[in-house]
Parts: sequence; structure tokens; C-alpha cells
Amino acid sequence: MGDWSVLISIGLLGVAYGMVLYLISVGLSITMGLMGFVNLAHGVFAMAGGYVTVTLMNKYGVPFFAALAGAFVVAAVLGLVLERTLYARLYGTSDFDQVLFSIGLIFVSIAVVRHFWGPLTQPMRVPAYLKGVIPVLGRDFPSYRLFLIGFSIATIAVLWVTLEHSRFGAMIRAAVDNRRMAQSLGVNTSRLFAQTFALGSGLAGLGGGLGADILVIAPGYPIQYILYFMIVVILGGLGTIRGPFLAALLLGIADTACRYFWPEAGAVFIFILVFVILYFRPQGLLHRGRA
Repeated sequence: MGDWSVLISIGLLGVAYGMVLYLISVGLSITMGLMGFVNLAHGVFAMAGGYVTVTLMNKYGVPFFAALAGAFVVAAVLGLVLERTLYARLYGTSDFDQVLFSIGLIFVSIAVVRHFWGPLTQPMRVPAYLKGVIPVLGRDFPSYRLFLIGFSIATIAVLWVTLEHSRFGAMIRAAVDNRRMAQSLGVNTSRLFAQTFALGSGLAGLGGGLGADILVIAPGYPIQYILYFMIVVILGGLGTIRGPFLAALLLGIADTACRYFWPEAGAVFIFILVFVILYFRPQGLLHRGRA
């Protein structure tokens, strides 16, 4: 029972971690598949959501769920404004130009955060009703991690239903499969890009707020975690919503297990795992091509 309880504990912690990675990364997968934009600055929106959440809760006493809603809205609005004013100007440019722009945006965001919040890590104060532990097969499991899993599953279910069974989702899938055909059928791709970018940014902000207890909120956030977000997207396959889900769960569980059984290895095992998967599946686990 002891060995099984350890494995189950690692599995649950890994799933909670993976859920956060998915919420942050799924918007990046869709926008890269739809727009073909190499947005290395996607972590900026997750960082914004994290800072909004901890600031509203710690400084202004805003309730947890209201702070999460604020994180989603602020990140979505920020994404919409940046997409209309900056990102849209670079659609169709070279990958090199897009990467340079993304890196520049990352450093600007870090400077802004340092100016207003300083260089120190922002603490995440979990609400009292989510503190404590819950026994799971003989081991105490943090209540907040279980909440993360349940809340993320509900959010992901709403997202999937929306994208799979709504006109908006149908337009996104059509534009990912064949942008020119979608335009010929009357889809306003410019407005669709803006809406999709705002949704992806809002989800990243929500993930950043939810995961502030796992992914530490600090000025270096976009650089520290962008590699994990990109791994989720690359392994999952561009333009999909299910592929990154599988990739995020795999990465979350593998990283948690590696930290428990082989902590001195750091991220080496993760990189080896990514290399092996991409060797056999270079287009990702579930690839959806872009026209």
C-alpha cells in the first residue's frame, strides 16, 4: 500500500500541475495553429493573471473566485489590446521577426513588473476553506491541489463544449484547417483572430492565477516557464485542444515523478522524454495542420 500511495500521490500532484500547464498553454496552441504566429511571450499573460490574482487578494482583500475572474478579464483585455495594436502588424512576417518581437515584449513586461511590484516573489495565500489536507489512500493530499484538478476539469469541459459545439468553435476549426476557404465563406478572420487571442490570453491569465501556488509569481515568470508552455504545444500539436491536454498531463506527471525519484537530474529526463516522443511523432501527439 505504501508504494501505491506514493505513486497515487505523485499522479495527483502531477495531474494538478498538468492542468495548470494546459490552461495556460491551450491558447498558445490555437493561436499558433490559427495565426501561424510564434508567440514566445505567451507567458506574459499568465504572469499578468498571477499578479492580478495575488494583488487583488493580498492587498485589497478581494475573494478568491472574484480575483480569478479579474485575472481572466485583465489578461483577455491585455491580449486583445496587444493583438490589435502590435501583433496584427506582424502577421505574415518571418518567424525571426516574430521571435524578436516576442522576446522584446517579454523584457518590457519584466521591466514593468519590477517597477511596480519589485523583484521579490509574490506569495499566494490560499483561502482558508481550501487549506489543509485530505487523506487519499493513506497519504495526506493538499486540498488546494484537489480543487485545482476539479476546477480545471470543469473549465476545460466548458472550453471543449464551446469550441466543439458552437459557431465560434466551428469558425476556429475552419480557419485552422483552411484559412482561405473560411474567408471565402464569409468568416471575418481578423475579428476571429482578435477574439481567439483574447480567449487564449484570458485562459493563460486564469491558469496563472490558479497556478500561483505551483508556478511561482515573479518578474522572470515568462522566461522561467516559457519552455514548459512550448513543450506542451509542440508535443500536443499545433491547432488542437486535445493534444496539448495529453501533453500537459504527461509533462506534469513526468516532471513531478522526476523531482521525487531523481531530483538531482533536474529537467534532463523531461528533455529526453520530449526528444523520444518527437522522434517518433514529429508533428506532435495530435497534430492538426494549418492551411
